[in-house]
Amino acid sequence: MTWAYAAPIGLLLISNVFMTFAWYGQLKFPGTSLWLVIPISWGIAFFEYCLAVPANRIGYTVYTAAQLKTMQEVITLAVFAVFSVTYLGESFKWNHLAAFGCLVLAAYFSFNKWD
Repeated sequence: MTWAYAAPIGLLLISNVFMTFAWYGQLKFPGTSLWLVIPISWGIAFFEYCLAVPANRIGYTVYTAAQLKTMQEVITLAVFAVFSVTYLGESFKWNHLAAFGCLVLAAYFSFNKWD
């Protein structure tokens, strides 16, 4: 696997960790004021963008935009599943697995050549 194929996957994985914390990390601190949570979340999201933008730019040399978006969604759900169980203490249920399966099917259709 060449660098252009692997780099977007790694960069999107790391960027999704940042974005998941930016969006959902504050849920563990419900008493914290929004005026404080919002700039902290934006600060975390800055690092997500520093990784996601190059991931998409590099990835677009070997993947289509639809493939990149599908890949990002699969990575997002996988990262969120781990985050919600380990950080938020939520349980992973069958419907979460079903949703993940639907995204895997979306990836299959996105990456398969039907010509």
